[in-house]
Amino acid sequence: MINKKKFVTVAVLAVLVIAGIAAVTPGVKPRNLKILPNDISDEKLDSIMQSYSKALGVNCSFCHVAVAGFKDSLDYAADNHKMKENARKMMRMTIEINRTHFYFDTTQRPEYLKVVNCKTCHRGDPYPAD
Repeated sequence: MINKKKFVTVAVLAVLVIAGIAAVTPGVKPRNLKILPNDISDEKLDSIMQSYSKALGVNCSFCHVAVAGFKDSLDYAADNHKMKENARKMMRMTIEINRTHFYFDTTQRPEYLKVVNCKTCHRGDPYPAD
């Protein structure tokens, strides 16, 4: 009887420890990066995305769709919004301009160059004049 109680106690403690570890271990966010490097840090990715939002004067939902059933949450990995592919085209364009005309420091990845960026043309307007 004592062995059974010890076993149950140890089993319960093990479950609680595992649940505690799972609760504090950050989940892996799904990523769907087609332009930016897959090894980009979360901080760098967030910084870049925030700079896009500011440059265009928009919020994240301008390019990202809501999670099904959760209108206040965005599915950053989904490709369901047409503006997301348009943003990728713009990213390719600015990366190519920077790589071709301003890529003098080869220690810096061309994806991270900021000589020509979204704000260069958009200046807070999602649809800048021609």
